[in-house]
Amino acid sequence: MANNLEIKNLDSVAVRFSGDSGDGMQLAGNIFSTISATVGNSISTFPDYPADIRAPQGSLTGVSGFQVHIGAGKVYTPGDKCDVLVAMNAAALKTQYKYAKPGAAIIIDTDCFKKADLEKAQFATEDPIAEMNIDPDRVIACPLSTMVKDCLKDSGMDNKSILKCRNMFALGLVCYLFDRDLNIAFNFLKEKFAKKPGVAEANIKVIQAGYDYGHNTHSSVANVYRIESKEKVKGRYMDITGNKATAYGLIAAAEKAGLRLYLGSYPITPATDVLHELSKHKSLGVTTVQCEDEIAGCASAIGASFAGALGCTSTSGPGICLKSEAMNLAVILELPLVVLDVQRGGPATGLPTKSEQTDLLQALYGRNGETPMPVLAATSPTDCFDAAFDAAKIALEYMTPVVLLTDAYVANGSAAFKLPDLKDYPEIKIPYVPEELKGKWTPYMRNENGVRYWAVPGRQGFTHILGGLEKDNKTGAISTNPENHDLMCRLRAQKIANIQVPDLQVEGDQDAELLIVGFGSTYGHLHAAMDEMRAQGKKVALAQFKYINPLPKNTAEVLKKFKKVVVAEQNLGQFAGYLRMKIDNFVPFQFNEVKGQPFVVSELVENFNQVYNK
Repeated sequence: MANNLEIKNLDSVAVRFSGDSGDGMQLAGNIFSTISATVGNSISTFPDYPADIRAPQGSLTGVSGFQVHIGAGKVYTPGDKCDVLVAMNAAALKTQYKYAKPGAAIIIDTDCFKKADLEKAQFATEDPIAEMNIDPDRVIACPLSTMVKDCLKDSGMDNKSILKCRNMFALGLVCYLFDRDLNIAFNFLKEKFAKKPGVAEANIKVIQAGYDYGHNTHSSVANVYRIESKEKVKGRYMDITGNKATAYGLIAAAEKAGLRLYLGSYPITPATDVLHELSKHKSLGVTTVQCEDEIAGCASAIGASFAGALGCTSTSGPGICLKSEAMNLAVILELPLVVLDVQRGGPATGLPTKSEQTDLLQALYGRNGETPMPVLAATSPTDCFDAAFDAAKIALEYMTPVVLLTDAYVANGSAAFKLPDLKDYPEIKIPYVPEELKGKWTPYMRNENGVRYWAVPGRQGFTHILGGLEKDNKTGAISTNPENHDLMCRLRAQKIANIQVPDLQVEGDQDAELLIVGFGSTYGHLHAAMDEMRAQGKKVALAQFKYINPLPKNTAEVLKKFKKVVVAEQNLGQFAGYLRMKIDNFVPFQFNEVKGQPFVVSELVENFNQVYNK
């Protein structure tokens, strides 16, 4: 690095990589976030990719983006807008510039801004920078494709393979701008392409070339910035996505419980990565089956639970519709089951690569009959680990199916994750039928918490049959007795009501004028909005729900304590309606959006200020 180049320290910065779906923007963003997490920065990421399997090259609908926000201290969101925008082609500049701050640096590949490229991107002139009123002094324009070709001309690779490395040049340039250590990127690529060392070598060479280009040009735009971590907690860290954290949380719960883990699943965006990740861990006692459909995925998991394993199934909203019959079966059988719903935009196929919170009422009530079921919602990519562990613990200790809600935002987003020590996690106490009940046990005998005892098949003296028809509370035989059915419905409901969940916590001003309420994945954006309003001198607090059924015991007490309450959610008011149903005389303000995109903090602050000032 040149001695005459000033290095400026920043508290945080957001970078957005964008290009064609085949340009490797997700990989470039992932590597940059991994580098940043490894050096101790707090990170929050947002992959934003199209639903098209492969849109026409250079088209507006085929642009894929990846935004990463890195900070010296805690960052809660990927950032409303970016400080650096990488636009690999004209279409990327056209569609993604709206996500850039007014003074953002713009990196473009001039080789992909030819006349044909501009026409595909629907530019009216041959000067897109002027046409979009972009300050040319903020643009780092380089013939990126040409430089990559020159860099790899002696590699023996064909032209198509060479151009696939363009993303690494852009990554190298960004690493220069933010004083990142390239060795971390080199190690990442060596591991990723361990079976293709030639590909790893080519990508490493191109990253170095991008870094050197930034070093050698010293353009007025390309100042070098450093984001130093303010608080470093000792431990081993990794950059983890919500889906991977969910998979690890389920493995941890099965290990803690001393059980095998079974996942029956059918591939569906954006939940498939959980199936992919768990399939890698046979050595940890994990069995995965890619089933023929959603129904089979859930039904096979119930069979695994009946056989004594921790049965799980993963899907998104459309799959929950199909699994509902089998979920009903798990309720009446009273067997443990974890149902992961990685929510996406609906209805129907809807927005398969975008994020919403629109499955809440389906998770709570989307079945026939009285089918009470615990529902949890993870609040961040790293919280997916704890949420999955908690969901499995509840399922096993209360012999019930449990729905774990994440969504595309937290499932595909990533954050720096401190690897946990399983010894710090609570014991999972499984209600196995006691040996002293041998000879007098019946299938629906319960413990002091109202939980049905679990008799694993093969245990001598505890042979039994379960099924979808209602059973007699005492004998376990099929029963159509009205009083018995009424009793069994109440017993199943009471069992769920008995589940102990942590009290609802309030962050911010305990004497706030306004309480912001949300659930699940909106935590980061709502927290950032609260912080901004408090910085303006306003008294604001936040209560974010992770446990939705049953609600924390102090829910009514907390929500009625504040003068004004606004419930913000990415649907048309499902959680607000649920709270109104559960809490007498509770009528909150509401903020609702169903755009398939995360909240924008500035919009939240503007709307919350209107409520605050009423």
